Amino acid sequence: MRAGPRAGALLQEPPLDSPAAEPVVTRLADIDLADATTLLARHGLRLHRVADGAPIPGSYWGEPEAGIIGSDVYVRDDTPVHSMLHEACHLIVLPPEKRAQVHTDATDSVAEEDATCYLQIVLAGALPGVGSARLMADMDAWGYTYRLGSTRAWFEQDAENARAWLLERGLLAG
Repeated sequence: MRAGPRAGALLQEPPLDSPAAEPVVTRLADIDLADATTLLARHGLRLHRVADGAPIPGSYWGEPEAGIIGSDVYVRDDTPVHSMLHEACHLIVLPPEKRAQVHTDATDSVAEEDATCYLQIVLAGALPGVGSARLMADMDAWGYTYRLGSTRAWFEQDAENARAWLLERGLLAG
């Protein structure tokens, strides 16, 4: 994430370089790829599985983080589910004309970043084998940082601006 200090969602550091040091989080290999593909397709996105060990096109943080180019989301089996959802949500919050221009970095504002974080938690609730609670725990384990100390605290107590932003744009049901 690339949000500023005013945001509820603050800087997310990339994971440590050593695979052994990476936190235990839900990965694409842990879920049914067809479920993820269907979920993203509902939002006009295409999910692409990249071969193990191959570079991930459009990855802002580098492997194993998900990548985005236009309406395409790129993942490997070792990509964290939270990363796939986060990058997909960056695309979902954009108008179609802006989405088509995206390559690697989609953030325009703190409001969009917060909305992206909020929406990824909501969408996790629709992803079998994941759910919102698990995703929030994974986000904490990976190093997402919020001013209230945890993803759950931010989502439940400090994300009203992100929710309102999404509602105003018709991206959440009231």
